[in-house]
Amino acid sequence: MSTPSHAAPAPLRVVVIGAGYFSQFHLEGWRAVAGAQVVALCDTHRPRAEALATRFGIANVSTQARELLPAVQPHIIDITVPPASQGAVVAESLPHSALVICQKPFGLDLAEAESLADLADRMNKPLVVHENFRFMPWFREARRLIDNGTLGRLHGVSFRLRPGDGQGPNAYLDRQPYFQTMPRLLVLETAIHLIDSFRYLCGDVTAVYARLRRLNPVIAGEDAGLIVFEFAGGASGLFDGNRLNDHVARNPRRTMGEMWLEGAAGVLRLDGEARLWFKPHQGDEREHAYDRGPADGFGGGACANLQRHVVAHLRSGTPLENQARDYLTNLRIREAVYRSHDTGQRIELPTAAAATACAA
Repeated sequence: MSTPSHAAPAPLRVVVIGAGYFSQFHLEGWRAVAGAQVVALCDTHRPRAEALATRFGIANVSTQARELLPAVQPHIIDITVPPASQGAVVAESLPHSALVICQKPFGLDLAEAESLADLADRMNKPLVVHENFRFMPWFREARRLIDNGTLGRLHGVSFRLRPGDGQGPNAYLDRQPYFQTMPRLLVLETAIHLIDSFRYLCGDVTAVYARLRRLNPVIAGEDAGLIVFEFAGGASGLFDGNRLNDHVARNPRRTMGEMWLEGAAGVLRLDGEARLWFKPHQGDEREHAYDRGPADGFGGGACANLQRHVVAHLRSGTPLENQARDYLTNLRIREAVYRSHDTGQRIELPTAAAATACAA
């Protein structure tokens, strides 16, 4: 029997590889995305995978991606394993799906990330980095306001990161205990989100200057720092972050901090409740109403927003954001940040173009 032309297409088959702490947010996202269905979950630790699969109603659980992927033939493979495993899992996954998503930081280091991007290019397969901050509703709305001229020409952006989860001897142990032993922490794990978000809002980064610190003596890496950004369009940026203090919010992890986005026509401010406030130049500040996304989900539904973006690409060919080749720029900026701290110098970066999105 032929399928009526108006019938909805079958859901895209999704396999999630990795059942660690953050996998739950990927699975919550997929559950909210129309047109896609998680058909299998894979993790080398079967009890952990089975517990997560039961929670999300996934019938197929495996510990061997090599056996699972040819049998399931997924359209999308969503990789949520730790950095040390990402390279091997991406290489294993690319031949078996139409599109692969890999959690950041996208490999152990820049060299591995470059080799994975090269592999995806040779295979002509889309490889997307799961960089979800830019898909948070407040950053999408800020980008819309830049595009429609509300802020005028941008000249500054600053983000004050204060998740409040890094104090004391038990810091991070309840969620991601490996944070304590990472030789690089704040920039590699957290500030990378704002590097990408700043690029999304302000375009090419031309130079950085950074001073990093370790405030909690029980961890190996840095957990505080100041990073100054220069953008090709003339704007400047400031990331002021530490993971020890919190900020004014019922849930400090909802936005992770507060932002100020300044332009010739006014200032857009993000608070800890995900509210946006706009103050026109020499005018009164008022709340800017927009859809903040679900309050109880990670980042206002950022994972689901990214996943819908991927599904739309496979369904209708819409352009992809954060493909591996472009994401390498974020990693090069990350390395420049660490180099600036190590040398005490301002580090210049090459840029793709002189004109950027900072010009509204």
